[in-house]
Amino acid sequence: MNNFYIKYGFVIAGLMVAYFLILKLIGWHQYPVLSSVNGLIIGAGIFYAIRSYKRSVQVFKYEVGFRIGLLTGGLASIIFVIFMAVYIFHIDMQFAMAILKSWNINYDTGAQILLFSIFIMSCSTTVVLTLTFMQLLKESRNQNTTNF
Repeated sequence: MNNFYIKYGFVIAGLMVAYFLILKLIGWHQYPVLSSVNGLIIGAGIFYAIRSYKRSVQVFKYEVGFRIGLLTGGLASIIFVIFMAVYIFHIDMQFAMAILKSWNINYDTGAQILLFSIFIMSCSTTVVLTLTFMQLLKESRNQNTTNF
């Protein structure tokens, strides 16, 4: 089980970092709405992690698949937040202030609130998508009957 969430967690985080850096090159990294693509990246990674686990075992257990989904997204979230912390505090110190200015907040919150928001959004996306994909990939307990 360990290799599934570690492998896919690093792949998801790498794709999110690459996507952010591509947006930075284009100059669109300061538009928060474009971060919604991160949800697609997280979703695809969680789906493939759970599906790969399901294909590798004889009996697919719901709780193990659920755990793999949560750990995959959680690991990717932590890695991405660490990257963003390094980026915000060491590479582009004005980035966080530009994002926070677009939020129209009247008090000084600092860049930590941005990191906290990124982490909460990633984790909530992880939980919702894991629950969704487990409904799609779980084994059905319905009996196959042809009589109505």
